[in-house]
Formats: sequence, C-alpha cells, structure tokens
Amino acid sequence: MDDDVWKILQVRVKQANSTISELVRAAVREKYIENASNRKEALLAAIGLWKGRRDIPDGETYVRRLRKDDRLKRIRE
Repeated sequence: MDDDVWKILQVRVKQANSTISELVRAAVREKYIENASNRKEALLAAIGLWKGRRDIPDGETYVRRLRKDDRLKRIRE
C-alpha cells in the first residue's frame, strides 16, 4: 500500500474509531457492490430508449458503416 494511502487510512481509523479492515470492506462495498446495483438499474432503465427512432439506422447497419473502410486495401499496398 502506498504511504499516502496508509497515512489517510490511519487518520480515518482514528476519526471513525474503526479498523483498517472495516474501512476497506466499506470502501469495497461502496465502490463495487452498491454502485453495481445502481449501474444495473441505470442500464435496465435505458432498455428500449432508442426504440422506434427513425433518425438513426438499426444497430447492425450502424456498426457495418463504421467498420466499412479501406484498411485492408491500405495494408496490401
């Protein structure tokens, strides 16, 4: 662990009357567990968001247009 991180943890341990292990577990939960459920909710809310739009092509057409280039031709030259 970096010295600056260790020093910050030592200060937080004293402030929170806690242990480093408890602080690390709480940080992991906050970063990877609670946010994961928030991300899942956001992704689920976005499903169908662009459904029925006429100003953009369907996904496959869009990707094919992006991938259409002359890269192979340039490589051969």
